[in-house]
Amino acid sequence: MIWLSWRQFRAQALVAAFALILLAGCLVVLGRQIRGGDYSGAELREQFQGRVYLLDAVLLLTPALIGLFWGAPLAARELETGTHRLVWNQSITRRRWLTVKLLLTGLAAVITGALVSALLTWAAGPLDRFTGDRFSTIFFGTRNLAPVAYGVFALVLGAVAGLLIRRTVPAMAVTLVVLVMTQALIPNVIRPHLMAPERLSVPITAEVVRNLSFLGQHPEISGLKMPGAWVINTSELRTADGSRVSDDTYGVCVAGSLDKAPDCLAALNLHVDVDYQPVSRYWTFQWLESVLYLSLALLLAAVGLWRIQGAAH
Repeated sequence: MIWLSWRQFRAQALVAAFALILLAGCLVVLGRQIRGGDYSGAELREQFQGRVYLLDAVLLLTPALIGLFWGAPLAARELETGTHRLVWNQSITRRRWLTVKLLLTGLAAVITGALVSALLTWAAGPLDRFTGDRFSTIFFGTRNLAPVAYGVFALVLGAVAGLLIRRTVPAMAVTLVVLVMTQALIPNVIRPHLMAPERLSVPITAEVVRNLSFLGQHPEISGLKMPGAWVINTSELRTADGSRVSDDTYGVCVAGSLDKAPDCLAALNLHVDVDYQPVSRYWTFQWLESVLYLSLALLLAAVGLWRIQGAAH
């Protein structure tokens, strides 16, 4: 059964191996270039950030490609063509048939995700240390453990979709839709609350205001950054006693010249309450999210193994 599964998966594995060799070569060259010069942080960003973003996009797409082209056809292709009967009519049980396929392609997905993630984490390391934005959706999802868990989840999702739908192309479409929804939901809704955020009161100084990305018509700010931390929520501007600053008081500062707004707001002795995840929790979040995705993969696999036992010939 293992040999048969390998023969069916061999063409996809060879294509993936060729793509991995090319991608690994690009990452090794990039890593050597980043480390080969005496660059300042700003120079690193100017010289290499565009290429790193491009490789980030490739790695973000990798789980989807695994789910679409490895997972969805895994069972659906044989159910479509009827070749599964050749195996099911022999001594091999349906559950063993599916288990071997999932384990073989799952191992390939783990190796693929781990290799690309490790190389990108190494290559972009100096730039990542300068930007200090480890919790962002792009960086978090393309470094260290997370890409491996994403790939395994995508594979099992595609396989179970193919098993239930029994048609390859519709299974690919369903897999893509669910992956897009998952990648939108978990980073923005679930990840911020995997651990209770810490809260800190941040004084509004002139320098803080100058570094903001947004000053609106109401006493709200956007773009407040804390080195290495993930800012989840920022309160409205508050006075020293904790009450919300009035719109009129705030409006006096922002209605005139924007150049004068930082000093004007700083003179009001304001602060904001910030909910954030400290950088020290990065690895905890990597493990928690990876366990979440792997648990979902195990749950889907259990559904597939339960469903296949009652599948009709």
